[in-house]
Amino acid sequence: MATQDGEFRLWAFGDAHVGTDNQFGRESLADAIRQSEFGGAQGGPPFDWDIAVDVGDMSGAHHSLPDDAEGQEVRRQLAAMRKHRREDVYSVCGNHDRSGLSEPDAWWWQKWIDPLGVHTAHSGVDAGARPYPVTGTWERYSFRVGNLLFLMLSDRNEPSQTIGRGTLGGNPGGVVSDKTFRWWANMVEQNRDSIVITVHHYVLKDTTVASGEWEGVRRGADGKLYEHYHRPFPEGTPQGASYLYWVGGKPDSGAFERYLTEHPGAVALWLAGHTHTHPDDSHGGKTHIEQAWGGTYFMNVASLSRHHMPITTLPISRLLTFRPGSPEVRVQCYLHTDQYAPQGWYRQAERTLSLDRPFTW
Repeated sequence: MATQDGEFRLWAFGDAHVGTDNQFGRESLADAIRQSEFGGAQGGPPFDWDIAVDVGDMSGAHHSLPDDAEGQEVRRQLAAMRKHRREDVYSVCGNHDRSGLSEPDAWWWQKWIDPLGVHTAHSGVDAGARPYPVTGTWERYSFRVGNLLFLMLSDRNEPSQTIGRGTLGGNPGGVVSDKTFRWWANMVEQNRDSIVITVHHYVLKDTTVASGEWEGVRRGADGKLYEHYHRPFPEGTPQGASYLYWVGGKPDSGAFERYLTEHPGAVALWLAGHTHTHPDDSHGGKTHIEQAWGGTYFMNVASLSRHHMPITTLPISRLLTFRPGSPEVRVQCYLHTDQYAPQGWYRQAERTLSLDRPFTW
């Protein structure tokens, strides 16, 4: 779906937390869609995008679980698109999209978000209408755009934990299965001639803002843990609240980090969300966009919500523009409200990334 000038424009957003903002009378997802297509009521301009990647947390469920009513609301807000189709949005599951420990794994997300289009009656996703067909499972799938290879990794419950969605509001540390990690590593190995873009709800440890150990929560002078970017669950894994913590049942496994250390530059981009904050934040000495392991750019694109985790939340998203024949990627930051700066493009956060090879169709 090349634009007239041949550029490919990728809209990256996440953490809409539709149910949370809906309680405040705000359509976090629909508002952002309408702003992208027609501009915002506070002066933000519209912008062109070819496809979007949603990095997870469509649901706003905390101590409750995602339910069908919220699923129907997500579908209703996605229907705000007029210049795009539902199938132009490619999603991964976030921690708030998980289902309860006693429920089928991620049933809500599979039913209502449905990247493979197997629950069309509920999700409205027609697999045959995808501009770029997907291959895989709900938990891990891929698609191609020119020489860009997207590896989509979903978050899930950690089976070894007795506390998770519903019982404690959701353990905030990221989780992938060993099968997903091995699939990811194999896909990277087999596609070294591609520009590999990993999309997951979480960044890796010590990459972007507040992604270090214990950086997601705040420890008070009394020694107790308090809410900051994330809510602390002492019986969970509060030390790893801001990053991909569990891999194959191993806490703080470092599996992805070791792979990237041994294969520097094998992955060009890692897009994620989960930690909501303003675009100038640099908690822990790390900003929203950082480079590590010999060339991999990590980017926190969140969030569309204004009210979920309100201490730090600010509605933002990113637009990545790939130009044929160029290794440079323009990254723009869009403010969806005017609470931090005028609605629209926040130029102070714009970046140009230099990849190791040019984009081609």
